Amino acid sequence: MNDFFKYLTAGEEDQNWGLYLSVAGAYRAMPEKAYPPMKHPSGYYFSWDGGRILQEYQLNYITQGSGVFESREGRLPIRAGAVLLIKPGEWHRYQPSRKSGWQEHYIGFEGELASRLLTHPLFNRNPPVLNVGVREDLIDTYYKIFDLVSDEKPGFQQIASGLIMKMLGQLISIEKQKEFTGKRIEEIIEGARFKIREQVDQTLDMKELAHNYNIGYSYFRKMFKSYTGMSPHKYHLELKVMRAKELLLVTDKSVKEISYELGFQSIHYFSRLFKNKVGKSPSEFRR
Repeated sequence: MNDFFKYLTAGEEDQNWGLYLSVAGAYRAMPEKAYPPMKHPSGYYFSWDGGRILQEYQLNYITQGSGVFESREGRLPIRAGAVLLIKPGEWHRYQPSRKSGWQEHYIGFEGELASRLLTHPLFNRNPPVLNVGVREDLIDTYYKIFDLVSDEKPGFQQIASGLIMKMLGQLISIEKQKEFTGKRIEEIIEGARFKIREQVDQTLDMKELAHNYNIGYSYFRKMFKSYTGMSPHKYHLELKVMRAKELLLVTDKSVKEISYELGFQSIHYFSRLFKNKVGKSPSEFRR
């Protein structure tokens, strides 16, 4: 990609939205050339000796070349496929190798929602570098943001904020998948999810389910929760509640009939669980 950057202003409406862009760009740092280029405004330009402190979040994706990143937590070599996560108020510095240079894609953003999203454990590593590999889907998200800021049409900040959230979600998803991709446990969990969905109206023994896959229950439960965000038992209950909502809305079956159809031995337990999950009793939800 050709060198590109744009520094953006955000109006009151954009700021009230909770997440807005302040800068976006791409830069090819050529071997043996000074870095960063002098054309950057003083708020972003930095020298290696002095480093830099920003007042915004930045995601800088290195897709070619190599270099080094340093913060108060330490120094780390950078290779293609690394995402540098810069946070407000944190001193840092980075530069490409003089031999290889590098290609970077970056966005800067601010807002109350940004601060909340960046509390996720993935974004609080020290040093703050994520090695996700060179991924077309992630680069495509950057390019979509670049297209938006090039035109600056009305409402572009709101669309861009959605793409920033998508990018953060992509980073979390990529990291989660590292634990499973190409491993037997992924096949086991997918198989277990299918069985749980298929038998949503039954009482399932999750320990027996794990045993059928020749795997210990503690490990199965841990990996299932890491994969889906909830334990096997909770996953089963959530599916039961979803099915109960469907039956309440599209059938004339009584609450008692629905309770027994979904494998609950007690209508009182079913009603209490449903209200806890949905915020209304089954009868209130139907009305």
